[in-house]
Amino acid sequence: MGSATIIDMKKIVKSFYIGTPNELEILHGINFVIREGEFVSIVGQSGSGKSTLMNLIGALDKPTSGTYVFEDEDISDLSDNDLSDIRNQKIGFVFQTFNLIPRCNAMRNIELPMLYNGMSASKRVKRARELLDMVGMSDRMKHLPNELSGGQKQRVAIARAMANNPSVILADEPTGALDSTTGRLVMDIFHELNQKEGKTIILVTHNERLANETHRIITLSDGYVVDERIT
Repeated sequence: MGSATIIDMKKIVKSFYIGTPNELEILHGINFVIREGEFVSIVGQSGSGKSTLMNLIGALDKPTSGTYVFEDEDISDLSDNDLSDIRNQKIGFVFQTFNLIPRCNAMRNIELPMLYNGMSASKRVKRARELLDMVGMSDRMKHLPNELSGGQKQRVAIARAMANNPSVILADEPTGALDSTTGRLVMDIFHELNQKEGKTIILVTHNERLANETHRIITLSDGYVVDERIT
């Protein structure tokens, strides 16, 4: 496992409705470090702040206060455009609801992040084929999302997350909508990405059993990190 720090969050506070009587502080001074090549899970009940923290880690939102250093760059105060570049190039997202584009086939869904990144058509096609092969979906490349099962959609979503070869994969309840056999298959792909490709993976989950498969479990409760343990 690499020892370089890839994510370093210090004293992260996130509030909503700031300056109104309804002001609500969701995260209360979180400290959070991820090292290169780690497979880490974030667990906690609904309302613990998991989604809020995930949105901050994924540069989908900015902290109210505190610093967030991603690959040696402080991104706490970056412009929305710069954050968008980081999301496109450095972070691969896998969501419970797949978030595939319905009118694009599997191949095209995987190509889109590369298109936004300015990659040539021939390189996009080559990379998309390699990724479909990696997740065992080569025979479904021309299928639209509504022609795929949940597990197949999630495999396409993982391939899409890998499109621009990101530093970090952020997976939010990636097996939440899948049966246990299909969920197992998806977890196996994550283990392979972590072990063979050295990808840093952050798994947000309610599922203790899945969390126990990761190197380290960070438990959130009421906006605080209340436990951290190596498995």
